[in-house]
Amino acid sequence: MSPHGPAFHFALDLGAHEMLRRTHVMEALGPDWDPAAALRGEEEARALLYSGLDAEQQRIHDELVAAGVLPAGPGDAAA
Repeated sequence: MSPHGPAFHFALDLGAHEMLRRTHVMEALGPDWDPAAALRGEEEARALLYSGLDAEQQRIHDELVAAGVLPAGPGDAAA
């Protein structure tokens, strides 16, 4: 026995909970969810977000991409 009282050892398996969580996510997305279309939408949004940067903004963006802070995308020098 420990000086702090009895020791308790337990294990927690989150595998079943993770499967339930994934099931709920897929149900929430619905049967019409198109992952390829979602990815295209994300790429279009990213392109729009980083379009029209001035020279200083572009320099900072390129540094962040090179440092791995932002992901490289089409048209990035570090892509």
